[in-house]
Amino acid sequence: MTTAHVTCPLCEATCGLEVTFDGDTVTEVRGDAEDVFSHGFICPKGASLGALHHDPDRLRTPLIKRNGEFVEASWDEAFAEIDARLRPVLEKHGRDAVAVYAGNPSVHNLAVFLYGRALYKAIGTKNFYTAGTVDQIPKHFSCGYMFGDPVSIPVPDLDRTRFLLMLGANPLVSNGSLMTAPDVRGRLRGIRERGGRVVVVDPRRTRTAELADEHYPIRPGADALLLFALVHVLCAQRRVALGRLAEHVVGVDEVRELAKPFTPEAVAPRTGIPAYDIRRLAGELADAESAAVYGRIGTTTQSFGTLTSWLVDVLNVLTGNLDREGGAMFPLAAAGQANSTRNRRKPFSTGRWRSRVRDLPEVIGEIPVATLADEINTPGEGQVRALLTVCGNPCLSAPNAGRLAEALRQLDFMVSLDIYLNETSRHADVILPGPSPLERPHYPVGLYQFTVHNVANWTPPARPTDLPQDWQTLLRLTGIVTGQGPNADIAALDAFVAGEVAKGAGLDVSVAGERTGPERLVDLLLRAGPYDLTLADLEASPHGVDLGPLRPRMPDILNTARGKIELAPEAITGDVPRLAAELDTDVSPLVLIGRRQLSSNNSWMHNLEPLVRGTNRCTLHVHPEDANRIGLAHGGMATVRSRAGKIEVPVEITSQIRPGVISIPHGWGHHAEGTRTAVATAHAGANSNVLADEYLLDELSGTAVLNGIPIDVEPASG
Repeated sequence: MTTAHVTCPLCEATCGLEVTFDGDTVTEVRGDAEDVFSHGFICPKGASLGALHHDPDRLRTPLIKRNGEFVEASWDEAFAEIDARLRPVLEKHGRDAVAVYAGNPSVHNLAVFLYGRALYKAIGTKNFYTAGTVDQIPKHFSCGYMFGDPVSIPVPDLDRTRFLLMLGANPLVSNGSLMTAPDVRGRLRGIRERGGRVVVVDPRRTRTAELADEHYPIRPGADALLLFALVHVLCAQRRVALGRLAEHVVGVDEVRELAKPFTPEAVAPRTGIPAYDIRRLAGELADAESAAVYGRIGTTTQSFGTLTSWLVDVLNVLTGNLDREGGAMFPLAAAGQANSTRNRRKPFSTGRWRSRVRDLPEVIGEIPVATLADEINTPGEGQVRALLTVCGNPCLSAPNAGRLAEALRQLDFMVSLDIYLNETSRHADVILPGPSPLERPHYPVGLYQFTVHNVANWTPPARPTDLPQDWQTLLRLTGIVTGQGPNADIAALDAFVAGEVAKGAGLDVSVAGERTGPERLVDLLLRAGPYDLTLADLEASPHGVDLGPLRPRMPDILNTARGKIELAPEAITGDVPRLAAELDTDVSPLVLIGRRQLSSNNSWMHNLEPLVRGTNRCTLHVHPEDANRIGLAHGGMATVRSRAGKIEVPVEITSQIRPGVISIPHGWGHHAEGTRTAVATAHAGANSNVLADEYLLDELSGTAVLNGIPIDVEPASG
């Protein structure tokens, strides 16, 4: 019997786990009580790590499609196939003819996070897509223009705040998002125990809302109107108090002027929240000893996602709660954080290029995935003819997922880096698997930039594997797209990547000694960071290193052209008239929103038996009033239609959702032919993204609208 201490890579909470092995068999996974961040907390996802490691459906050898059927192949055969078929596409049609889609798990995979960049740069395509444009790009957009860097995203100081206002977030289920925080339930209880208040704004009475002091069931898509009304009250009542931020902020007068039409009385009919409650909420926010406003995926995946994301931080600034203890603060990561140095960088901008077919803007190097099908289906120069998917399943997660699945059939060639033969990778010509999380090293470089408490923790591989590590696979692909062939010198490519990292950090690569791969890169990034740490220090601390609570970082963090917080950037405020027009529009009688589930984070988790039990079900939540009006029966089937498509889903009548709204969880719909996910297929569910309209977007960022989709519902025939 042996024990390994592991940082969980399955969601953003980065909990410490204690994994027990009997030989090579995982016998138990429990929370690491000595972990400096999570202190023994564990959720069902983390507890399933053993099930993922032993999943018989997890791919362990490359697959090549021959005559329409997948056959097992050697690694050399797989890379030879890729070289023979991908290189001609690049040579004949150019770099933009190859598209890349990177899914959410790629952020949780150290090798992909670090080495994927080298591959994507080597491909050189403008057709780069990620799960971000169905998730969080509006927040990067707003923070980029406000603070000068798209990853300078403030997080609520949960452990010290006295008032927390959350919109469109359910961290008791999601474990936090753009807010790395184990045991959110315990942290929210801590707010109340020290005399503070927690207020949730959400169309559903979620688990988080049940724990809160107050819950406002807002109409979907109206969050920006509510936030602007709060700004209006603060300005009208002269409650703006910038505090120490005053010398670092420009644009307050412009925001005050923009807020004038958004009175509580004007927004109340559209938000469904009475004007009296809006004024009271503004007063509580202004009066709090410390406060933080936080919005998440319910606020970013809507028609005004960028405006909502911007207004969240406008309120944090106007109440003097940005960059102060107990407010919304900027973490200081130990490694890989651009804003932790005083080196000036080029200020943030968007639209450096635009999509070929629909003229949608680039944001942080990405094009909205809502237009990927257009780029594949539309002939002409720059047409996408080949696709690389990395840890992603866009045939379930992209808007109008059915149309995208059909488009993938038109490709000349497709490669998937994936551990499953799923709804997307079934369209590939070659599938390259990777090791399980217990067979690879881990350090959450990206997620530690959003922690509510500064920490660092290194996880070495808990078990050996015969599979190539993901970084080796990525470098081999880099060799192919750079013309070095399928057997390029991986060691030389790794040394080149390390040299570039060292150069960017102002270090000599030799300081990392004999290390290679991710270990060398992480060691270099730590040495270049703000804490005088090395990888050896983390290796000597298997439960992590506590780097202290969040602390103020103004003005060092600012990277805008004027070196100030740009409270009213024109790139954002230009969309305010579109929001103002909403005050005079009719509300859709019935709209769809998504919902999180405790035992689910992404579609691939549905192939783990421990995570498809109990309440983790694909059902339609509907209010009793709507069910009675439509004629829906609890436990019966409903047909749901939108402009994009239709699905049938079981009905669950509940008063936990406001009238006029239905909710279906994302990530389901595992009924496609040609997959090898037995558990997921047995619990197929319905894919709510079939209903998402690829033409319904946040205009500024191009992010898909997944919350507030107009739909029609009726009892399913038969």
